[in-house]
Amino acid sequence: MEDITSAMDEKKYTIGIFIDLKKAFDTINHELLMCKLEKYGIRGVALNWISSYLTQRCQFVKLGEHQSSDLDIVCGVPQGSVFGPKLFMLYINDMCKVSALVKMVLFADDTTIWASGDNLQQLSGRVSQELEKIKKWCDSNMLSMNMDKTKFKVFGNRRLDNELQLKIGGANIERVYEIKFLGVIVDDRFTWKSHIRYIQHKIAKNISILARVKHILDIKALRILYSSLILPYLEYGVENWGNTYKSSLQPLYILQKRAIRSVHKMGYRDHTNGAFIQSKLLKFFDLVGYKTAVFMYKARNNLLPGGIQKLFNEREGGYNLRGQLNLKIHAIRTTKKRFCISISGVKLWNNLSVDIKNSKRIDEFKHKYKGMCQSRYMQEQAQ
Repeated sequence: MEDITSAMDEKKYTIGIFIDLKKAFDTINHELLMCKLEKYGIRGVALNWISSYLTQRCQFVKLGEHQSSDLDIVCGVPQGSVFGPKLFMLYINDMCKVSALVKMVLFADDTTIWASGDNLQQLSGRVSQELEKIKKWCDSNMLSMNMDKTKFKVFGNRRLDNELQLKIGGANIERVYEIKFLGVIVDDRFTWKSHIRYIQHKIAKNISILARVKHILDIKALRILYSSLILPYLEYGVENWGNTYKSSLQPLYILQKRAIRSVHKMGYRDHTNGAFIQSKLLKFFDLVGYKTAVFMYKARNNLLPGGIQKLFNEREGGYNLRGQLNLKIHAIRTTKKRFCISISGVKLWNNLSVDIKNSKRIDEFKHKYKGMCQSRYMQEQAQ
């Protein structure tokens, strides 16, 4: 998101390709995997142990009293294991070295590549060439792209070419205008409207469950249900999609209040401020701030992965107490970039009190930030 919105801020286009690999975990070649592990420095007894772990496995199908004969497993890593995904990541890790022109995000078997440029036609030509290289890498590593599920999308504020086409191995890739990426629906202009509608639908459905059981469960049990059925949708990825126009997010806050009324068995029009205090929960807009602030605490204390950490720099010059522990705010042009955590998060962090920013541990920081919000609720209640 940071990279694409920076390109949009510079009036550039970005093409993103969301690659789907066919049965990725099941097609890992054991011989190739052993070679790659040896290259990474896993040798001797450790390599033999992993080889023993993967080989001499068999599978069968059982239906009722009937069972098929055993079949040896000659490829793939065990799914449902802790070790399987790690082996898969080591197997595909060198895909990033195939191209120097495109950037990649590899998350298990979800592979996303993107590139930015001023001229959309030239950019699409370059991306197509790089896609051929990636396809050759997949073929060499016994992996197969699922062309039906592989999609591409063009990001940009400028007028887009609706006739643009991308191909891999002679096959056309379908162009989409929104796609679910790691559980978050992303559209081509980062409006987050589709994702917010998706969250609304999920929460509204789960509120009806709370409403049906609130007469037979106590508040403690209902609070647990709220944390299971409502809160995960409000929290997941909210550092990204929650920093947008408040008018777009208002429907989620209204739904959250409906859920809280069900948890505390309140009337339809009762004020919820006291319920948030009693249950020690954060209102949705404060939840956005809290998740953003926790992310910024990690940024300020160098706890983020290197690729993300480099987005944040300490403020230059000045040593006044009000500016203690502040981060630098970069110059931007567009609202889209202003909503990114590298801008909105830094502004939120710089406005926090020195006492909160000076927290020694992240647990202490979370406690103080939630305490600050709860204190404000109590003040509002007193008024």
